[in-house]
Amino acid sequence: MATAAQNRRGIIAMLAAMSLFCCNDALMKLAREAFPAGQAVALRTVFAILAGLVLVVLMGDTRKLPLAIRPLVLARAGVEALGALTFNWALGLLPLANITAIVMASPLLIVLLAAVLRIEVIGWHRTLALVIGFVGVLIVMRPSADGFSAAALIALASTGLVAMRDLTTRFISNDIPSTIVSLAAMILVGLLGFGMGLVETWQSPWRIELLYLGLAALLVTAASFCIINAFRNTNVGVVAGYRYSVVLVAVLIGWLVWGETPDRIAFAGIALIVGSGLYTLHRQRLRHDSQLKPGGEKLL
Repeated sequence: MATAAQNRRGIIAMLAAMSLFCCNDALMKLAREAFPAGQAVALRTVFAILAGLVLVVLMGDTRKLPLAIRPLVLARAGVEALGALTFNWALGLLPLANITAIVMASPLLIVLLAAVLRIEVIGWHRTLALVIGFVGVLIVMRPSADGFSAAALIALASTGLVAMRDLTTRFISNDIPSTIVSLAAMILVGLLGFGMGLVETWQSPWRIELLYLGLAALLVTAASFCIINAFRNTNVGVVAGYRYSVVLVAVLIGWLVWGETPDRIAFAGIALIVGSGLYTLHRQRLRHDSQLKPGGEKLL
């Protein structure tokens, strides 16, 4: 059982991780104003792999590098690569707060996938939370008379990929360090980014946006380290709920940098997503037989 001091440390680490992840997204959104999605992801990944390798060395995990080619690790990395590309494509077209809120519906999709795959039976409480959460997603996506925008649909697809990634993470052996899992994902994300570049018109990288990508890579690496520590020797059920602080950070950054302010309807949708997500986490913490205890999977 974690002490109050350990939980406070975990909460601070979680808040730091969410802030760093959101700042990374903001920098990527700025970079997307100059670079196409594949190029932005590929260039950031070059920096991220270097930072990830440094982290592997610092954590003393170099001898475990061969574990990166385990089938489940590679499968997770592939799903994360697809999720990263779809997310960053949509990121260049949607307000930061909106896309962040849509992606934060991934815990709800994890529950839905677990039910479909018969990993866990869900009762009416979580079923109702799922319905409310997805209503919130529809409100944030705001369909027009012609239907949903392509960017909103791609963001929703990214959310599904995040859920698949996080569900896959739960089956990876604890013997494989998080640093190795993250590094494998970084490499595949980069390869897919360069592959996507074959159908893009790449821009000259020698501009200020390249600095944004380098800084974004450092922030992602630091955020991954923070989120690992957030769940180390803490009460996971207490700490996990603070991941939703990222929505508030996204709203603030969107307002400060782009002057984006969600209207009342969007705020209502965001509230439904966050509220249903927090309730789902609460129900999973209460159920001792749940296979979906809150975990420390990192965001895109």
